[in-house]
Amino acid sequence: MAAAQRLTTLVEHVRAAAGRVCPPERTASLVGEALRAHLPTRDVLTPAQLAGDPDGYTQHILHVEPDGLFSVVALVWRPGQATPIHDHLCWCVVGVVDGVESEVRYRLAERDGRAHLVEDGVVENPAGSVCGFAPPGDIHEVRNAGDGTAVSIHVYGADISRVGSSIRRRYDLPVRPALR
Repeated sequence: MAAAQRLTTLVEHVRAAAGRVCPPERTASLVGEALRAHLPTRDVLTPAQLAGDPDGYTQHILHVEPDGLFSVVALVWRPGQATPIHDHLCWCVVGVVDGVESEVRYRLAERDGRAHLVEDGVVENPAGSVCGFAPPGDIHEVRNAGDGTAVSIHVYGADISRVGSSIRRRYDLPVRPALR
């Protein structure tokens, strides 16, 4: 199947999943099933897009639903590139096409009246893996953990062409270890 047809098939299945009326966590789960079954290959991007940018990971919008219900976005990460610690505006589902993405999850806590983050786990997502989440409780940092370029497909429950990014808030807080 050609790249354009694979993307069209993915969009059709995501449309069916995202169009159901249910809580955001359930929507992310249904969209995750669709992405897992129809994860595109890297050929949905041009060679120039796949080159990435030495200054930071790049975002390529592949589809925005006309009513803004969801967007399909490809992210290209060179080795070591990472997001800031952040949370999201909406539900999100990610499928790794190439490479390995490492995700550090955090939870917001308070001690002595001061906010801080607590590391809540690290997940390695190799090619073929799909994960999803919905706010609240979606604070994380993602990085390319491999030696080569990583490519991932993100499906967001928002019109990314309008809002520019799924990031709601960046966290520049101290990180404390979890109490054992």
